[in-house]
Parts: sequence; structure tokens; C-alpha cells
Amino acid sequence: MSMSPLPRLEFHELPPSLAAKLEPRVQRLGYLGEFFRCAAHQPQALEAFIDFTEAAKRDLPKRLVEVVALTAARWMDNAYELNQHERLSVRLGFGRDWVAEVIALRPSEAKLMSREDCEVQSLVLTVLESRGKAAGPLFEQSVRSLGAANAIAVMMVIARYVAHAMIVNTLALAPPVPSIFEDGFNG
Repeated sequence: MSMSPLPRLEFHELPPSLAAKLEPRVQRLGYLGEFFRCAAHQPQALEAFIDFTEAAKRDLPKRLVEVVALTAARWMDNAYELNQHERLSVRLGFGRDWVAEVIALRPSEAKLMSREDCEVQSLVLTVLESRGKAAGPLFEQSVRSLGAANAIAVMMVIARYVAHAMIVNTLALAPPVPSIFEDGFNG
């Protein structure tokens, strides 16, 4: 797969409002990710995407956000996001073994994932595999166990990571960092 010829925008080329929104991320990571350099051709949409991402995951426990992100990225074959979320999960203290278990995509065999992690991963996988059509019973279970707001948050976070994967995979963007299982990253 070859890289898209779409021009990559530099940070100084971004509209001021988008640059302000991305500056904390650039400061934290030390670079402007290629996804943002490409998506910035639609600055208002990208700003809305960033706002959507933050709003969708705001009240969801970080561990569940990572279950959704890792699961969707692995299932969608989005190494760009997968590798970054492996690192974030380790930094958050979830551990390499937990990450390995999540990205194995086998919640019924999990030992380190909590019951809640497994329920959420099963929902994510069913949503993706069935395009949502077979996910009703698992979603209803999520409403009972997580509450309505968090169950909808999970669905919104799934949508966010699927949208990201579709763009990254179409543009053939290379991951900005290697997998933690390639470089031994420990946080």
C-alpha cells in the first residue's frame, strides 16, 4: 500500500483555532501527527472530530476507553492508533500483559481483563462484526451494567475509532510509533 499524495500541512499552516486545539497534544507528543496533518485540510471538521472524541470519552473510565480503542484499532487493522494506545495503556498503568490480552480479541479467554472490560470488548466486537445489527442484546446489557450514559459513550467511542481507521487506512498512514511489542516500551 503506497502513501497518499495528499499534501501534509505543517503546524504553522493550521488555522489559529485548530492550532490552539492541537497545541497541547503537540507539546505532549513532540510532533504533529500525520493524521492531523492530513485531516487539517478540513479544519472545522477536524476541530469537531477532536471535540467529539473528547466529549464521547469524557465520563467513561479510561480503562474502558482503552478497551474500545485497542479493540477497534486491532479489528480495523489500524496500527497507527493501535500502537499509540498500547503505549497510552501502559502509561496509564494497565500493563503490557493486559494490552496483549485486549488485542488478542478473545474476551471469553481473558484472565487479566475485568468482567466490565470483557463485556465492553464483546460489545465492540459484535458491533464491528455485525455492523451493529446483532449488538442489541449486548448493548442492553451494557445499559444495565454501565448505565445509559456510559453505554452510549461506548457506542460513540466505537464510532470515533472506526472513523479514524477509515481515514488512516485509506491514506495508508504509517504508525508514528512502533508497537510496544516491537520496541519493548514499558512507559
